[in-house]
Amino acid sequence: MRHFNLSDYHSSALHERHNALQRPRIGLTGNFAEGETRLAKAYYHQVERAGAVPVIIPPSADASTIIATLHSVDALLLTGGADINPLWQGAGPSPRLHAINSERDLAELLTIRLAYDRDIPMLGICRGMQALAMALDGKVTQDIYEEERGEEILSSRGQEQTKPVSLLKHSQDGPRHEPTHTVQVLPDSILSAIYNGAQRLYVNSMHHQAVGDTGPQFRVVATAPDGIVEAMESSCHRPILAVQWHPECLDDDGLPLFRWLTEQAALYRKARTLHQHIITLDTHCDTPMFFADGADFRQRDPRIKVDLDKMLDGGLDAATMVAYLPQTMADNMHTAPTQQGESARQGNAPITPFAYANHQLDRIEHLVRHSEGRMALACTDTQLRLNKQRGKKSIMCAIENGLALEGRVENVAHFAKRNIVYITLCHNGDNDLCDSAAGCGTHHGVSSLGAEVIKEMNRLGLMVDLSHAAETSFYDALEISATPIVCSHSNCRALCDHPRNLTDDQLRALARKGGVAHITLYPGFLAKAEEADIRHALQHLHHAVSIMGIQHVGLGTDFDGDGGIRGFNDASEAINFTMHLLRQRYNDSDIRRIWGSNWLHLMREIQQAGSYPGLQRHLPHSAR
Repeated sequence: MRHFNLSDYHSSALHERHNALQRPRIGLTGNFAEGETRLAKAYYHQVERAGAVPVIIPPSADASTIIATLHSVDALLLTGGADINPLWQGAGPSPRLHAINSERDLAELLTIRLAYDRDIPMLGICRGMQALAMALDGKVTQDIYEEERGEEILSSRGQEQTKPVSLLKHSQDGPRHEPTHTVQVLPDSILSAIYNGAQRLYVNSMHHQAVGDTGPQFRVVATAPDGIVEAMESSCHRPILAVQWHPECLDDDGLPLFRWLTEQAALYRKARTLHQHIITLDTHCDTPMFFADGADFRQRDPRIKVDLDKMLDGGLDAATMVAYLPQTMADNMHTAPTQQGESARQGNAPITPFAYANHQLDRIEHLVRHSEGRMALACTDTQLRLNKQRGKKSIMCAIENGLALEGRVENVAHFAKRNIVYITLCHNGDNDLCDSAAGCGTHHGVSSLGAEVIKEMNRLGLMVDLSHAAETSFYDALEISATPIVCSHSNCRALCDHPRNLTDDQLRALARKGGVAHITLYPGFLAKAEEADIRHALQHLHHAVSIMGIQHVGLGTDFDGDGGIRGFNDASEAINFTMHLLRQRYNDSDIRRIWGSNWLHLMREIQQAGSYPGLQRHLPHSAR
C-alpha cells in the first residue's frame, strides 16, 4: 500500500513557492452543464506542462467580475464546448444547429471583448476560435455541411482559392489524440513560427461549425484541404491565435501552442508590471479638437482614440493634449487680439487664434475638473509622479502652432501661466514665427519675431517644439535656443521620404544639443508604399536610436490628429507597444526612457533653466 506523507508534500510546496509566484497565470474559460462549471483535464494539464498556472474562469456575465478576473490573469485560453447561439451574430438557428450553451455565451463574448480592450494574449480552441470571431465582428457558419461545396465560406473570406470538390469529414470517430486531418499553414504566420516553419500540420478534428468570416481583427493562417478555416491570428500584430482543432488532446504535438501562450502571458505580465513602475507619457495628441463635437473623454468614446477608459486599459499614465490651431486661422490675425478672460466669440466676429487657443485650454481644464477625481492636470514631472501615486491619470497641455501668440511676444507669458509645457512653432504652413515643412519659405527659416519668441520661451522654461518646421527653421532654432529643442511627433526621413520627417543630419544635430525626437504614429510619416503598422513605428524608433542614442527618443502618437496604426491604433494598445519593445530586446531602462523619462528629464532641465510659472507651485517646500 502506498504511504502518503503530507509533510513531504508541504515541504516541496514551500520549496517551489518562489518559482510558482513567478509563473504566469492563464485563465481558462469553463464549460457549463447541469448547473456546474466543468473543464476537461487535458486543458489545464497542458497549461501546467507549458509552465503556467491554470485559473478556471466560471461563466459569469457580470462585467465587474470579469474585469477583476482579467486583472488577475496574464492570458486567456478559450476552451471548446457547445455551439454558440446564432442570434449573437444576427442569424436564425439552422436545422443542423446542435445544443447551445446560453449560460456561457454572453459571459465568454463579454470576456473576449474586455480582454481585447486590454491587449491580453488569447488562444482560442474550437468553440473558443468561433467565440473570438463572433465577439470581434466576424461570422460563424452554423453547419459547414449546409454550405454548397464550401463555396460561401470561401467567398466570405475573400480569398482566391480553388473551389473544393466536396467537404471532408470534420468530426472524427477515432480517439481524440489521433490526428485525422492535415491543415495548410500560411508561411508568414505565428502558427508557422510556433511549429518551426512547418507549412503542413497533422491535427485532430471534432467540429461541425467553423469561422466563415474572420472579420477585420483577424486573418486566416491555416485551412483544411477543402478550404475550411482551421486557424486565424490577429491582423493587428497582437498576441491572439485560434485553432479549430484540439491541441490539448495531442499531447506533445499540441504542447507548442500552450508554450506560445505561456510565453506571451509572461511577456504581458512583464509589460504590465513595467507600466506600474514607470511613467508612460504620450507627448502629442489632438483629442481636444473633438470636444466641441461632444466627445466625452471621461468614458470610452468611439469617436476619439484617447479617453480615460482607453488610458486605463493601456496603462497610459499621461497624455499631452494640444490646443491645435489650423493654418486657416491665419486669416483671422487681422482681428484685434482678445484679452485674457474674453469669450471665444465676439458676436459674429471670427474667433481669433489667441481666443481659440484659450478656449481649447478652458475645455481641457473643464474636462479635468469634472472627472470625479480620476484625472489631474500636470505641468512638471513632480506632479506627474504624484498623480500616478494617487491613482490619477495626468493631462499635460501644449499649443500646436505659434499663431496662438498673434504676433505678441508677451502672450508667451500668458500661456506659460496657463501651465502649457511646449509650443509647436508652426503647423502646415508658414506663420509669422518660422517656415513650415509644408510652407513656401517665407522667412528662409525663423523670423526675427520667431527668434524673440524662442528667447522668451527659454526665459520662461517652455520647451521649443520644431515638429512641422522646415529644415531651415529647425537649424535656426537649434542655434537661437539657449536650451535643447524638441520634436514632439516626428519620424525619420531615411525610412519615409517626407518633408515632415527628420533627416539623419537633423537627428544628429538635435542629439548633439541634447534634444529629443519622438516617433509618431501618423501613417503617412511611417511608410509610403504600404499600409503602416506597428512594425513600421518600431523601425523608425530603432533608426532614431541608432543615430541619436536611446537617451534622445520617445513617443508622440498624434492620436486624434490622424495618428494610429494597426497594432497601436489608440491609447488602449499602449501595453501592446511595450510588449513589442520587449520582444525587440529593449531592457527596462530603455523602455522607461522611451516611454517618457527622456522627455521628463529634459522638461525639468528646461523649466529649471528658466522661470517656469508652474514650477514653484509643484516643488516640495524643502526645494523652494
